[in-house]
Amino acid sequence: MKSHDTIQSGDFAAGSFTANKLSGIFLPCTTPFDGDGLVDSRALSRNIERWNETGINGYVILGSTGERVHLDEREALEVVRTARASVPESLAFVVGVGQPGTRASIAEARWAADEGADAVLVITPHFYRAAMTPLALADHYEAIADASVVPLVLYNIPQNTGVALSPESVARLSEHENIIGIKDSSGDMVNFLEMLRLQSDKFAVLTGHASLLHAALSAGAPGAILAVACVAPRLAARIAQAVEQGRHEEARELQRTLIPLARAVTTRFGIGGLKYALDLRGYTGGEVRAPLAMPDDTARREIARTLEACRPYDETENETKLAEGAVT
Repeated sequence: MKSHDTIQSGDFAAGSFTANKLSGIFLPCTTPFDGDGLVDSRALSRNIERWNETGINGYVILGSTGERVHLDEREALEVVRTARASVPESLAFVVGVGQPGTRASIAEARWAADEGADAVLVITPHFYRAAMTPLALADHYEAIADASVVPLVLYNIPQNTGVALSPESVARLSEHENIIGIKDSSGDMVNFLEMLRLQSDKFAVLTGHASLLHAALSAGAPGAILAVACVAPRLAARIAQAVEQGRHEEARELQRTLIPLARAVTTRFGIGGLKYALDLRGYTGGEVRAPLAMPDDTARREIARTLEACRPYDETENETKLAEGAVT
């Protein structure tokens, strides 16, 4: 397991993990729970060990897909330690942090670094939404960046938080040497393109919206952090590779295949839908924690249909057998 010493403000390890490592496909891991509703660390390890072989470039632990807000401090520590022990050094290891207050967010960033994070994904503070002006957000992120031993990746998901980072705010924050990228899950392609236009090669603009994967990569984004990639990692990686190699017609065809599944396991049926899809693929998805809910029978049939359409583009022969075993 990696370890970082706790630091004082301004002592971050500039250059140890840079924007060029935020390329390719990253998985925002789900957190499996067992039959008693407890974190299932063994299942998480098994999932990661299988994902390690799919051509992805890294992981985000304790993101929104990981039900971070449903975990207490002890459980969050268990998840991070389990994942860190299962993720090889060759793959990026990013941990989601962020609290309503700057002081608590700094503490979380330092804690994540101590537990082996290469970088931290920092969600916008949103409890005092009306007070989150561009200046307040800039001060918040710059203070965390000054104090963190590992670099920051901004997290823009206004549909969840009600707080949006503008392209201009992102451009300002990108000037800080310890802020190296952003995950933009807004789905606003106009703003996304403006973020790309305003950035240098020392800052990575990643999409978190699978339906825009091909468009974002074609526009110059170096990678993506995608929930759907948990159930179709090879398909997502194939799209990224096709774009990188200039095979855009192939990438567009693969993108058209991915979109129905992406919608099913995110906007339509949520994390419960994603976990059900993982079970169908032979991973351990498990249950969600309330107030989230698992999909009903109609939704499950739709998820199975969209997953089946992607299977020829994603599964190896052995994985097909695993999935068939999970269904029977």
